[in-house]
Formats: sequence, structure tokens, C-alpha cells
Amino acid sequence: MRTLADSYPDGILGATRDGIVTIVNAQGAALLGVDSEQALGMPLPEVLRLLDQDGKTWLEVNRPFDSISIVRGVPEQSWLNASGEEVLTTGKLVRDGALGPVLGIAVGLRSGRGRARLDRERSDLVAMVAHELRSPLTGVKGFVQALLNRWDKLSDDQRKLMLTTVNADADRLARLIAELLDVARIDTDRLQLYPRESSAEVLVRRVVDSIEAGTARGIRLEVEDDLPEVFADPDKFTQVVTNLVENAIRHGQGQVSVGLAASPSLAGVRITVDDQGDGIPVELRRRVFTKFWTTGDSGGTGLGMYIVGGLARAHGGWVTIDDAPGGGARVMVDWPTEDGRPD
Repeated sequence: MRTLADSYPDGILGATRDGIVTIVNAQGAALLGVDSEQALGMPLPEVLRLLDQDGKTWLEVNRPFDSISIVRGVPEQSWLNASGEEVLTTGKLVRDGALGPVLGIAVGLRSGRGRARLDRERSDLVAMVAHELRSPLTGVKGFVQALLNRWDKLSDDQRKLMLTTVNADADRLARLIAELLDVARIDTDRLQLYPRESSAEVLVRRVVDSIEAGTARGIRLEVEDDLPEVFADPDKFTQVVTNLVENAIRHGQGQVSVGLAASPSLAGVRITVDDQGDGIPVELRRRVFTKFWTTGDSGGTGLGMYIVGGLARAHGGWVTIDDAPGGGARVMVDWPTEDGRPD
């Protein structure tokens, strides 16, 4: 029983009706700051030394042995251990029959670090969204206000320029909203895909032509002959390639090279995007695929590569990072020709 309890990822503490501890696994002992062997047979108040913000103990607040007969447990609560670390607890009352007296209690204990990390991620998301929305919204508001106040004084060319800028800012807002929705769908496994056999060359060439028209940086495209078609949702495939090429332009230097070739790792196609920048250090390559990861002063939401990885995996492919032959970063996406979506 003790070995089984120690293998459980959360802390476990059990006590009898008389308040004598009968079991504490290793995880629970670590959170409570006690020795798991010495705690056996000790009074429960001396082991379950968790306090709230007012200095009251878990037992004083919950009084499990004095609860009314219909109470079956204690919902999750936040407490502080002797080290000041947050500990999340739940309680289960063991009764003698459905409405009988309490024979013992079982308390689950879990570190609050996971929740704190989740809270930080939510705060980062709110801060990022506020920052990314502010700039285009400010532009839209300013130009629309100028058009309303000075319409008769502006020339047609000036009006067209302002409306073009407003349209570009609106597109930027739409992309940000789409990114946020994709992140939520990837996180909850609710990503909707409509895959079919598609020409990787046609889709990639459209992306390259579109991005090249809006940048002074050169983009070179090399396509291997007789490539098979990929099994992909065309919109999602285009989104992946767009993110990769735009990242190479934003974070890299020099010419961007895009290559299409047969994948050496699966029956499919490998998309390769190289830049001529400083590259990505080996120790940071895993972090690239986490949410809100950014580098340097180039800005961005930090969601692009997270979405690239999620969309590739959703199709049964994967993404790897290496060094480009001429220096800089190389990002490779292996995309299957058949339906490789996870079940």
C-alpha cells in the first residue's frame, strides 16, 4: 500500500477518527515538511500543519470530524505550508454508512506551483493581447478620426492612403484574433481540420509570392521535381508556411531560402526555411515551440511557432530546427502525403 501511495503523483494523507495519522506518502510528506515514516502514528494536528492567510489551521477551518452527516468531502482549498509554499488540498470523509459517523479522513495534497504557472500564463496572455491590440487600434482610431474631421480638406490620394492603412491594421487585428483562437483550439484538442490532397508547390509558391511583394528582402524558392501531394487542410498548411517565412524575415537577416523536397523521414514532403541570421542556440530550440516565446527586439506575439508545431502535429507531421548551411536558422516541417492525424 505504501509503495503504491508513493507512486501517486500527488500527496496523500490518511487519519483515523481519533486523529491519528495512518498513512503519508512521500509527496505528501515533502509538502508538509515531515518524515513519512515518523509521521505514522502521530496526532493529525502535528502533521497537517497547513495555515490560511489568517493563521488558522486546516482542521480548525474544516472541522471534518464534526461535520453534518450529509457532508462527504472538502472541496479544493488553498493553504500555506511551513515554508510558505502554496498547497492545494481536497478532503474525503470516510463514514460508517451513508449518513453514519466519520471513521477517518483522506486528504489529497498538491503543490500550487502549477496553478501559479497557469495564472502567470493567463497574465502574460492578457498583457500580450492588450499590447498587440493597442497599436493597430490606435492607428485605426486616429485615421478614422482624421477622415471624419477633415474629409473635405483631404485629397483623394490622402483618403486612399489612410483607408489603406486602416485596412492593413484591421487585417493585423484579424490575424491576431485567428492566432488566439488557434491556440485555444490546439490547447483543448478542438482544432477543426478539412484536409484533402493538395499541391505543396502551389500553396508554398502563393505564400512566397505574397510575402515577397510586401518586403524588400529576397526570398528564393527551390522545388524538387515530381513531389507527391500532401494531405493537408490548405488553409492550415498555408498558415504554417506563412508563419515560417515571416519569422525568417522578422528574426533573420539576408536572403530567405524556402525549399520543397521529398521527406527523408516519412512518406511526404519536407518544407525547409533558411535565414542568414544568428541562428537559434541548441539549448533554446525546445522553447521556440512554447507559447509567448520571443527573442530580440523584433516583437510579435510569440505564438507563431507554437501554432506551427500544433498544426503540423495535428496533421501527423512534425517540426525540427537545425543550423542553416550558410549560418542562421533552418526550420524543417515534414508533412505526410496520407492521413496521419492522431486518433
